Amino acid sequence: MSVDQKMDSSRRTLLLATSAAGGVAAVATAVPFVASLTPSERAKAAGAPVEVDVSKLAPGEMMTVEWRGKPVWILRRTPEMLASLEQTEGRVSDPDSAKPMQPAYAQNKHRSIKPEYLIAVGICTHLGCSPSEKFKMGAESGMGADWPGGFLCPCHGSIFDLAGRVYSSMPAPDNLEIPPHHYLADTTILVGEDGKA
Repeated sequence: MSVDQKMDSSRRTLLLATSAAGGVAAVATAVPFVASLTPSERAKAAGAPVEVDVSKLAPGEMMTVEWRGKPVWILRRTPEMLASLEQTEGRVSDPDSAKPMQPAYAQNKHRSIKPEYLIAVGICTHLGCSPSEKFKMGAESGMGADWPGGFLCPCHGSIFDLAGRVYSSMPAPDNLEIPPHHYLADTTILVGEDGKA
């Protein structure tokens, strides 16, 4: 072997070693960068469905859970509350829920799978305020003698019935949103995911 061949062999070895080290460095740099593009566990949880146990919810009571950063109301309606939906039918702007503010399975007068439970996003469709509950009927609620019960948005005065339907001539343009949901058991609801058909 001549001196030139030995030098060429050394260069080749150095070139291969340098290339290998550069490749390892590139992969070591790329892996954390690519991993940073995947959503965090917190972000995954924010959009994940929420399982809710409603077994302790008494008739006439409401609970709030968080789904996708929004308050979701679960109201267990009494027979009187359900009967009040008949009274409000002529006063609400979308009594048949024709606008797509709910899944197809909740496009009915009570806007729910089971009439007893209302599951609605607790955000006014006007400017995003959170309406307050005004479940007491009549003058006792502070809403007038003929008040059948429902929700009042304190920001601009939009009024919703106990199915989340907005009254006519209110600032809110639409009914309250009904999120996708289904029953895992008789008293367990999964909010954020439609049932498997």
